[in-house]
Amino acid sequence: MGDFDDPPASEPTPGFTYAEVGATREPGRLPPPGYHLMRVRTRVGSGEDAFVTASRALMEWRLHRAVGVGIEAGRSRAALGVPVAVVVRLGPLRLLRAPCRVVWVVEEDGLAGWGYGTLPGHPVRGEESFLVERDRMGAVWLTVTAFSRPGVWYTRAAGSLGRAAQHYYARRCGRVMRRLLAPR
Repeated sequence: MGDFDDPPASEPTPGFTYAEVGATREPGRLPPPGYHLMRVRTRVGSGEDAFVTASRALMEWRLHRAVGVGIEAGRSRAALGVPVAVVVRLGPLRLLRAPCRVVWVVEEDGLAGWGYGTLPGHPVRGEESFLVERDRMGAVWLTVTAFSRPGVWYTRAAGSLGRAAQHYYARRCGRVMRRLLAPR
């Protein structure tokens, strides 16, 4: 199947542009048929303080803003059902506004994160999640997972370049989170 072919579509979940809402919550799960999987895991720090700081940066949208995208969110913290739009600007020009909705949230000992799903108007279809975890050795990790496929003509035309941009963004999230945790 080429980048320009649409796979057989399953019925989207009402309000979303894809059917498999919440699928990024299960880390070992394969992407739905016709979607590309991306998973980038980055060690960002170690210890309880690093975990708490990373969790707050993620849950309060600070990571995304520090990466350089605009976030328009219905609340100051990630929560189930919160509408979110990722906004990309070039100077005063808005190049992209990608609407999503938070579909799951976790905040427990050693684990914090959320996933959001695409809504009509988003250039791709699918889901992306951001998870901060502290392992048994105290290392703090950021994992960005997504499954997606093109949703509009220009993301179809971008083909593998669009997937490369998504990987770049996920790796950048890890680098920026490391910077947010660095002692000042």
